[in-house]
Amino acid sequence: MQIDFGERRVRIGDENVKVYVFVATPGYSRRLYVRPFRNERQESWFAGVEGAFRHFGGIPEEVLLDNDRGLVARHNRVTREVEFNARLHAFTKHWGFRPHACAPYRARTKGKDERGVGYVKKNAIAGRRFESWSALEAHLEGWMRDVADQRVHGTTGETPIERFRRAEADALRSIAGLSPFERARELVRKVQADCVVGVAGNAYSVPWRLIGESVRVVIAGDQLRISHAGHEVAVHQRQAGRFTRVVDPVHFDGVVGSRSKAPLTTVPACEAVGASELLRPLLEYERAVVGRW
Repeated sequence: MQIDFGERRVRIGDENVKVYVFVATPGYSRRLYVRPFRNERQESWFAGVEGAFRHFGGIPEEVLLDNDRGLVARHNRVTREVEFNARLHAFTKHWGFRPHACAPYRARTKGKDERGVGYVKKNAIAGRRFESWSALEAHLEGWMRDVADQRVHGTTGETPIERFRRAEADALRSIAGLSPFERARELVRKVQADCVVGVAGNAYSVPWRLIGESVRVVIAGDQLRISHAGHEVAVHQRQAGRFTRVVDPVHFDGVVGSRSKAPLTTVPACEAVGASELLRPLLEYERAVVGRW
């Protein structure tokens, strides 16, 4: 399987956002797995590879990857001696595949995926606008299933899904019983005055009534689950980057100016405005001054 990242400016809501598109391509079938990220850091590479394993339903023997510094510590151009990143070593050992770095300055050594990245940019993303990040993710999920899997490939003369089912699916090692590389982590966080908890540089909303309370945060794979007094109070998609604010409007029910029917939003923390600025209903202030306004 070959993996790579491509960059593309995408209109999401009212912003022109730089999206890092992870693309994985099994060498025989030419199926594609596509996932957008906000950065190209090591954790994004790992999340992309794990997502590809789940999408294809198994693990290949070898993964051909780029010489990104989050993956490869050193690659001698002359001797071809490769020193992989220590965490990549742990990651490959966990999943049981062999990493292979493409030759420096010879991107064509993983040409299947290079062409796949270009195809994704032009066919799946170019000229499109999305209301939210989740809308982009949903579009790519449908595009993989309805377009990329069903097209007749120019090289093989077959549809990738047929070729995969016939000869590649059974060759992959099962992922049954294997947990994500990043095992579930448990944290304790105090809810801030703006109804959020901070995790790894990002902010995630919780019901406003929990301001000042301590909550339990469980990070497992791509999800972040928050509970209080034994009850789950929020579930969010884990953000790979930093300085992002994920807000569920339902968490502000009862706050003046809140709109609980609005969709969950993911915005840069510096731009987060709205209901979170009005933290309490007027009744709270009436009680504080012992009377009515």
